[in-house]
Order: sequence, then C-alpha cells, then structure tokens
Amino acid sequence: MINLQSSSVHADADHATAWRKLGLMPRSTLVVATVDDDRRVRESLQNVLESAGYEAVTFDSAETFLSSGALSRVSCVIADVRLPGMDGTELQQQIRREQRQLPVILITAHDDDEVRTRALRNGAVAFLVKPFDGGDLLDYVERATSDA
Repeated sequence: MINLQSSSVHADADHATAWRKLGLMPRSTLVVATVDDDRRVRESLQNVLESAGYEAVTFDSAETFLSSGALSRVSCVIADVRLPGMDGTELQQQIRREQRQLPVILITAHDDDEVRTRALRNGAVAFLVKPFDGGDLLDYVERATSDA
C-alpha cells in the first residue's frame, strides 16, 4: 500500500500549495491515469494526484484503460506491474507503440531487478516499490509532465 498516512497526505497538500505559489498550479488540465487492480491503491493515488491539482482517472485493468479512449488525453500513466490480463510492462510497451513520448511510471509490491531494469530500459520514468511516499510519486509525475 502507498504510504498515505494523514501526515503524508498533509505533506502532499503542502507540496501542492508550494507549487501553486511558484506558479506551477493548477495542473487540472493535466490528466494522469492510474491503472491498478486494487481499488484502495487507485483511490489513494487519485487522492494524492488531485491534492496536487491533477485530474486523475483510474482503471482496474490495462485493457479497460486502452479501450476507454483516455490514452489520447492523458499526460502520464501510473501502472501496477502485476495486473490480471495485460500486465504493466506490456501496457508500457503498448503505450510506446501508440503514444511514443507518453511518460509511464510503474509501481509494484513485488520488487524484481530484472523487471525493473527492463522497464527503465524501455523508458519508464520511475519504478516504485509499494509502499512508497506520495510526495515522491508527485515529484516523478511533476518531472514527467513538466513539458506537457
């Protein structure tokens, strides 16, 4: 699970406030998609992203995401590595074929050096192991979408 204790969420809100003061907010025009089969993870990520001013859309599978039509409007994708059906690394490859420059952040509860190396070699912005800090995730999303 993502480290989203009340102090972390508050810290994320503080990051959002700081970004607004620097003129980096609002980010509501930037859409970030989360693909994870765990409803709690999707909800947590949605809360963190929205606290930072992003529009967050969530999906329970790679297939649902790809068939939704959202791929053409998202600025970044956060995907779990282990998904039923198409897994996160396969989704990353599909995204590379359709939207070559779209940033992908992979998350997992099962750290695997081989999968990490392959994902980063194939262009993943980050490979985060659960539990991870919401502020760290936001930093990666901010860097990934700074040119959007």
